[in-house]
Amino acid sequence: MDKPIDPRTPTYRAVVTGHGAFVPEKILTNDDLAKMMDTTDEWITTRTGVKVRHITTDDESTALLATQAAKRALETANLDPKELELIIVATITPEMVFPSTASFVQRALGANKAWVFDLAAACSGFVYGLSIVQQFMETGRMKNALVIGAETLTKITDWKDRTSCILFGDGAGAVVLQRVDDGRRGLIYSTHYSDGDRWEALNCQAYGSRHPISKELDDPNKVYMQIKGREVYQQAIRRIVETVTECMDRCNLTIDDVAMVIPHQMNARIIESAAKRLNLPDEKVFMNISEYGNTSAASVPIAFDECARTGKIKRGDTIILVAFGAGLTWGANVIEF
Repeated sequence: MDKPIDPRTPTYRAVVTGHGAFVPEKILTNDDLAKMMDTTDEWITTRTGVKVRHITTDDESTALLATQAAKRALETANLDPKELELIIVATITPEMVFPSTASFVQRALGANKAWVFDLAAACSGFVYGLSIVQQFMETGRMKNALVIGAETLTKITDWKDRTSCILFGDGAGAVVLQRVDDGRRGLIYSTHYSDGDRWEALNCQAYGSRHPISKELDDPNKVYMQIKGREVYQQAIRRIVETVTECMDRCNLTIDDVAMVIPHQMNARIIESAAKRLNLPDEKVFMNISEYGNTSAASVPIAFDECARTGKIKRGDTIILVAFGAGLTWGANVIEF
């Protein structure tokens, strides 16, 4: 096993200096869903923890949500968009096939000095994106970057499938990262994994090169998300526990050292089960899935923003971000905020 790292080692660090989130005004409650299908508020809440989800209208797109979250993050960082050198948008519901959603965000912000791209790692996309920026900043190659998680999952949701449609919502979250010559703050450690053998556990198959729009689908439901709930449940708990344990071991942390674990808001039962196995007290595991549902790549930055705004995390706190999603993909970041 690799020896623990020393987070006090003097080096450049990627420090979170700004954060922001944005969700559509339109909401869909469990009671609303009960009018659409055979379900109840109690059935949904006990299985997922979701009470409300935010839903985009026809004229609200992924780039729009991403841009609004980005503006709020830049405002809290007091950073001019023209100083940005990189914009990453983590999403599996992009603005269009091409160009990237990040290109539209760059245009909307006027960030004409940044190079931009989308990152498709599903629910793990945001934590993957932080790791990429971390590498550029620790080597001194970059000063200012913006990482956004933005999704409009309800646009690819099968509203006739009550086992999946109850989970998802739309939204965006963003953070500004800046290079600081201070070994005590910022991103301390990142770790990421993938298992392509389990791709069928979570997928949306059309329309890509395997199932192009020019050919009729053998199953029309392939345009929607497909989920194997039991497999996802088991894999998610296992991988979250492994990844958080790795972070704590590699950074020589105890539970007392960690102020907050901010997980991807996939399902309350998954989060609670993983926290129990990690022996984490309730007050150190943040959940807001009841108000937003599962927003994939947007869920971690939305949760991070809420924690920061409400004082649940403060400057100097050590926090762990962890996510698990389609691919399968999973990963985590350790941050001294």
